[in-house]
Formats: sequence, C-alpha cells, structure tokens
Amino acid sequence: MELHTERLAIRSLVEGDWPEMREIFLDFNRSPYVRYDRPLPTGDEESKALVRQFMDGGYFFIVRTLEEGQMVGYVCFHREGEDYDLGYCFHSAHQRKGYARESVSALLSFMAQTYPVARFMAGTALDNTPSCEFLKKLGFTLVSTQQVCFDGSFSFQGGNFERKP
Repeated sequence: MELHTERLAIRSLVEGDWPEMREIFLDFNRSPYVRYDRPLPTGDEESKALVRQFMDGGYFFIVRTLEEGQMVGYVCFHREGEDYDLGYCFHSAHQRKGYARESVSALLSFMAQTYPVARFMAGTALDNTPSCEFLKKLGFTLVSTQQVCFDGSFSFQGGNFERKP
C-alpha cells in the first residue's frame, strides 16, 4: 500500500526499513515522553526483530517526505475487532512541521474507506500535552482516564481517546 499527500509518501513498512526505524527509536528514547512508554530497542538485531514484529501486525506505515525521501516517522494501527488503536512516532527533527497531522489524517481516511471501522482509539499520558493536543486536532475525544504502570515503579494518568470514522 502506498499513499501520497501534498508533501508525503506513506507506505507499508518493509524489513529493509530497519536502519531508519532504528534512528527513530533512538530519538524516541531521548524524548522526555519515553517515561510514559516502553523504551524502544537501539541495537541492530533488536531493531530488526521489532521491525519484523511490526510488519506482522499488518497495519504499520512509514512516512517519508516526497522532496528528500527522508523517513520522518511512522503510524500504526492495532486491530481489535472493528476498532483500530492508533499509534505514531515522529523524529523530533521533523516535529511541528505538520507531517504527523498530514499523514495520520490521510491514513485515518484510508483505513475508514478500506476496512469496516467502528471507531479509532488512541491512548497517551495526560502529561504528554503535545500528543493530547494532536489527538484533539484530529477529532479524537477524551473518553476515559486510567492509572498506568509499565514497570511496577512509575505510574501515571493515561487518557483514552476515540474518534468515529
């Protein structure tokens, strides 16, 4: 699958994308928001393995600029019946340029036109203000909150967002 927007090329992840994905993983691990998620792998073999795992998920897309062909991030969906959970990660050097909104908007439309979607869901830490605001700009609504703890020591308030197709 490949989509084009005004500035971006969006396509399904392939195994050969792992070196650029690793760069996005490394950048994410330096983010102040990594504390609200599980760290991503930084080694070659671990990065390759995670890319293979993502590929097996079926709804995993990379985002490249049309002009330079540079990978700027990824967008994914995890299917749960007719609900699709949205995930995304964009390299910090390419944030605040509208790439995330442009690509996620295009993919939300594509998914709704291609699959029977009852609703889109997304979860993020409520303290991750940029992500919460981004979801609201995309038409998502906060529907519930919950206490989240990944490692048994650090917990935070998570927000559950949803949007109808």
